Amino acid sequence: MTEVNSPVVTVSESAQKYLANLLERQNVEGMSVRMFVTQPGTRYAETCLAYCRPGEEAETDELLELEHIRVYLEHNSLPYLEEAEVDFQEDKMGGQLTIKAPNAKMPKVSEDSPLPDRVNYILMSEINPGLAAHGGEVSLVEMTEDSVAVLRFGGGCQGCSAVDITLKQGVEKTLMERLPELRGIRDVTDHSQTENAYM
Repeated sequence: MTEVNSPVVTVSESAQKYLANLLERQNVEGMSVRMFVTQPGTRYAETCLAYCRPGEEAETDELLELEHIRVYLEHNSLPYLEEAEVDFQEDKMGGQLTIKAPNAKMPKVSEDSPLPDRVNYILMSEINPGLAAHGGEVSLVEMTEDSVAVLRFGGGCQGCSAVDITLKQGVEKTLMERLPELRGIRDVTDHSQTENAYM
């Protein structure tokens, strides 16, 4: 187990106190918190906090030693927890603990990251949030040897009459502008299926 020098996760003072209070109520000496992401790197990713009894932490976990609590970060979740924030805001109902993990669905990428990772990052962080308003999504199926991104539309985009416009003026334009080494975009979606199409 290694201690994290520069925390990838920020836990506010109010969240620490709230969690410390919860841990104290468990009546277990040395109880701490474990943080991890289930199904990381997918649209189903969930960032979780769980009680961690002494001995339940994994050897590969990274320890975040805070003023009021100890947090164990699951090693495999670290890239997805980068820039995560845990906060607690009091309100009339008592309060709410919030976790924001902007990289849970897709870890942060750099200019040196492989091209498919950078395509996925733009799809997840910029394009899919806009398509979600119409119940749609787009995913990378594969990257060809000549750097063409093969995409598949789903949800409300599949069978939508405006998908050509979305592909050419939205998705393709954004990807080609942001990733100059990309040689093109190809859509492999079967648009004859119009059952859930957004019209």
